[in-house]
Amino acid sequence: MAFDINKVRSDFPILNQQVYNKPLVYLDNGATTQKPATVIDTVKELQSLHNASIHRGIHYLSEQMTTRYEEARERVRLFLNAASSKEIIFTSGATGSINTLAFSFGEKYVHKGDEILISEMEHHSNIVPWQMLCERKEAHLKVIPFDGSGTLKLDELDELLSEKTRIVALAHASNSLATINPVKEVIRRAHEKGIPVMLDGAQMVQHGGVDVQDLDCDFYVFSSHKIFGPTGSGVLYGKESLLEELPPYQGGGDMVDQVTFQKTSYNTLPFKFEAGTANYIGAIGLASALEYVMKLGLDEIRSHEAMLTQYTLDRLEKIPGLVLYGRASERISVFSFLVENIHPYDAAMILDKMGIAVRTGTHCTQPVMDHFGIEGTIRASLVFYNTTEEVDQLVSGIERCIQMLS
Repeated sequence: MAFDINKVRSDFPILNQQVYNKPLVYLDNGATTQKPATVIDTVKELQSLHNASIHRGIHYLSEQMTTRYEEARERVRLFLNAASSKEIIFTSGATGSINTLAFSFGEKYVHKGDEILISEMEHHSNIVPWQMLCERKEAHLKVIPFDGSGTLKLDELDELLSEKTRIVALAHASNSLATINPVKEVIRRAHEKGIPVMLDGAQMVQHGGVDVQDLDCDFYVFSSHKIFGPTGSGVLYGKESLLEELPPYQGGGDMVDQVTFQKTSYNTLPFKFEAGTANYIGAIGLASALEYVMKLGLDEIRSHEAMLTQYTLDRLEKIPGLVLYGRASERISVFSFLVENIHPYDAAMILDKMGIAVRTGTHCTQPVMDHFGIEGTIRASLVFYNTTEEVDQLVSGIERCIQMLS
């Protein structure tokens, strides 16, 4: 079906406003995405009419909310094409999911002298939890490097994978380089050596969907607010056989079976990893967001964003003095750049006064900046509700910055 960009934009109330008397051009989707009216209305309805703690009540509101929560789990399962709803763990976000896995997997499988393999382009949330695990267990963190285009050096992978490697944790797509990593090839090679793989999908799920069974990844994580849902909610997917073997990350209500002062037994999946009162409204809001993007059409989203990506590359490359970081052939619609002799903060402040929202800094990927010997970049990140007209406004804004500051 035809992609009606005007209809799509009308679904997002925040886009129809002005900033400093200029129409808002929101290009900070890598940090957080905006919410369609259906998600906003869902959260408002839940708070206004249905709020009650899940799983533990037999009264009407509790049973109603419990049903909605478990339906949300099934919606996530469908979106990811997971084999079972038992494989869907609700968390506070991608960071919460990675910390859960790093602790639980580490407690079970990581010992002194073992190795964890990540990549040089990881977000800090996929570096620090593994570093903490390595410090706790006296293990070693190893890194897959990338080249000047932002492409992983897969020719070094086989040497990095060893009998001591316990897990590979890799970004599906980079939030600062835009690279879509060749994750199926990494998974294939890791699995040949019996090594499980976790993918950080925080920057991938919003760009047209993910099939975890096709990827054959062992774990997958993402955040609700990166895919048009509420903040404070996210998902840890794991193959059921692996999750069954892992100890819980946190203790508390709902994750237990029997509790005595002598011993506690744990609940079954997925509840074993969901201690305490869940963010049930966030989870149901996430399900509403996933339903929205699936109705919009994952193929339509990918097609529109592919057009936007190429259009943006063509426009940015014509700007004198602009240096783009990340030129992998497979990429998402994220653009990190610097303009010669202009500090990124200065440019971003001018763009802001023009109603254009971009991000500056390291984007929580300081090792990426160290790789290029820079302190940070300007980042424009687009999704399906962005337009070529907004890209034109960004380009005009950058040209205005050059006139004012060069």
